[in-house]
Amino acid sequence: MARSSTRVVLEPALLAEVAATRASVLAALDGDQAVYGVNTGMGALSGVRLDAAARARHQDTLMTGRAVGSAPWLRRDQARAVLAARLRTLLHPAAGVSPELCRHLADLLNAGVTPAIPARGSGAAGEILPLAHAGAVLIGTGQILDDSGNATDPGPALRTRSFEAKEGIAFLQGVPGLTGLAVLAAADVRVLVEQVIAVAGATQAVAGASTDPLRPELAAGDDELRTINAGLLQARGDGPVRALQAPVSFRVTGPALAVLVRATAALDAAAERALTGVTDSPAHLDGRFYGTVGFAGTDLVAACGALTTALVHLAEVGTARLHRLLDPAVTGLPKQLSDAPGLHAGMVTVHKRAVAVAHRTRRFAMPALIGAMETSLGQEDVQSFGFEAAECLGEAIDGLRDVLACELLAVHQAQLLSGAPASLLPAGTLPDGTADRPFGRDLDTLIELLRSGWSSS
Repeated sequence: MARSSTRVVLEPALLAEVAATRASVLAALDGDQAVYGVNTGMGALSGVRLDAAARARHQDTLMTGRAVGSAPWLRRDQARAVLAARLRTLLHPAAGVSPELCRHLADLLNAGVTPAIPARGSGAAGEILPLAHAGAVLIGTGQILDDSGNATDPGPALRTRSFEAKEGIAFLQGVPGLTGLAVLAAADVRVLVEQVIAVAGATQAVAGASTDPLRPELAAGDDELRTINAGLLQARGDGPVRALQAPVSFRVTGPALAVLVRATAALDAAAERALTGVTDSPAHLDGRFYGTVGFAGTDLVAACGALTTALVHLAEVGTARLHRLLDPAVTGLPKQLSDAPGLHAGMVTVHKRAVAVAHRTRRFAMPALIGAMETSLGQEDVQSFGFEAAECLGEAIDGLRDVLACELLAVHQAQLLSGAPASLLPAGTLPDGTADRPFGRDLDTLIELLRSGWSSS
């Protein structure tokens, strides 16, 4: 729903369950028990008890003092995904928030009100900083994104409400930010998998690569590889074979894609665990409050790291396939896929761009689980860095898409040079002809085509 107009509907039965849990939470708070972040301070100040007047303001104050981020902001779809994941986790009984808060979040989503949430500088302490920006919108002190994605103060028509007992601390806990971003990223990767199959299969057809590595029986015990090889074989077609052995980059494409598919499934599973598990702290269970480590996000960050690595590997394999297309010994076509070798560069600088993109993308494969530090009067912050992991994953997705656009352009050029009709792209996507031109414009067009979900089928 982060990328669609689907409305959020909270069923009355579900809200009745939330109300019942809320009543239990309020009853448990009706006493002198110390409850972290409710009648005490947070972090290094958790030993400070708050009087009645301070408790009445505290849940809103939690947002105001922690909204210290700034641009760049998450995209609208990303910020909506964060808000949707936050709503989903607040419906868990352990959160103990009111039905009114859940309705308010649903109303914001349905109205298209999108909080300005910083994409970087989330710091330690889980996702408290970016979530404080989202929460500040509810109480009227935050900013929202306009149609251009810039932060602006909301108008007076925006309905606001104060966070009630325990609702502020519940809003700041867990990892709904990384969860929402992971769901979007996994969806993008699934589209990329199909696109890589289409383009890599066409590359094999241009080169006349042997189909031996794509035989189904060679994928025994590996259902993902079997499915991918079938797709590559269909995209490659039954054209002639030019050499006994295909280049190594062609042969390892299937296994690399299988790793990517499995890593995507692992991220999906981690996101589902984050959406359904207990991530609130303090969590209300069986009439008591328990401190948790749901803010750490270790499971999701590890899954993001594995997927990022698989994407980087595929980008590097893609640059190698593209390099082989420039070799007349592989394709039988003019050097560098140039219509006038020596006079025109052809695809050689397109390949250089792909190499540079892959090299840059490799820098983002640094594991985001690394980074223990001390903050705020020696408070430990030994945890994962979820927004950093999401940013690395996003860069890897963009990098593979860019490399794939370079390969797709080279395939298009090769098809034209061979005299065969260019069969991959919709008619009119690129200019006619094979002579040198500002190919960067073509690549912009192809990247946008890939981002929009293009499929050759």
